[in-house]
Amino acid sequence: MTMAAAPVIPHAVSRQRTERLARSSKPFLARGGPRGERCAGCRLLPSHCLCALRPTVPTRAGVCLLMGDVEALKPSNTGWLIADVVADTFAFGWARTSVHPDLLALLADPQWQPVVVFPGDDVAPERVLTDLACNAGPDAPQGAGGGKRPLFVLLDGTWPEARRMFRKSPYLDRLPVLTLQPGQRSRYRLRHALHDDHLCTSEVAALCLELAGETRAAQTLEAYLDVFTHHYLQAKNQLPVDENDALHQRLRDLSALA
Repeated sequence: MTMAAAPVIPHAVSRQRTERLARSSKPFLARGGPRGERCAGCRLLPSHCLCALRPTVPTRAGVCLLMGDVEALKPSNTGWLIADVVADTFAFGWARTSVHPDLLALLADPQWQPVVVFPGDDVAPERVLTDLACNAGPDAPQGAGGGKRPLFVLLDGTWPEARRMFRKSPYLDRLPVLTLQPGQRSRYRLRHALHDDHLCTSEVAALCLELAGETRAAQTLEAYLDVFTHHYLQAKNQLPVDENDALHQRLRDLSALA
C-alpha cells in the first residue's frame, strides 16, 4: 500500500463530478458544509486538505457506483473516498430513461461478476445472496479465489433515490442481489439517516470488501472515512485539525502495511 500525493489523475467520481458540473446551469451550493474555496483533490477547504493522507490499496474486487443526479457534486459524498482507495472504481450518473453504454459494457465484461448491493426485501429469493461464493481478495487464504472478480454495484444517493434506481433499472434485474447484515450503527455524521442502521456508501463498500477477503482495504476505507469526517467537521466549525490524534494514527498505521 502506498500514500498518494497530490496532484493525482482524476478518478471516476471526480470525472463524474466534472461532467455533472458541465451540465449545470448554475453553481451547486452545498448545504450545511464549510464555505469557501475547496481543494479539487478532496473537496475540503485548503486549510483542512486531506490529499496528503490519501491511501491506495491493491484490490481484486471493484466497485461500480450508480450515482443520484447531484450526488457527485456534494462535498460530503463518500463514493469519492471509495474511488480514492479502490483503483477499480467506476462511476455513472443514473437516469430513469437512459443508461450509459459504458455501464452496460462493464456489467457484461467477462472478467467481472457484478452483484447489486441492496436489501433483499421484495426480491426473488433465488437472486438474494448473503455471502460471496468466492472469497478471493489478497487477504484470502492460499488457494482461495479464481474465476471472476467481484464487482459491487452500489446505489449512491439518498434512500428514496436508491430504491428508485433499484426498481427502475431493468439492466440490474438479471444480477444477483447481495444483502448485507451490518450489525452496526453508522458512524457517518455528515448527513442524517432515517435509521441508525442505514450506512453511508463507503461504509457499505467496506463491508463488501471484507466479504470479498479484502480485509486491509476494508479497514483502510473505514479509517479514511473517520479522518475525512473529522477534517470536514473541523473545517465547518472553523477549528484546526490534530494530525497526531488516534484517527490519523490508525490511518497511518494501515497505510504503512506492505
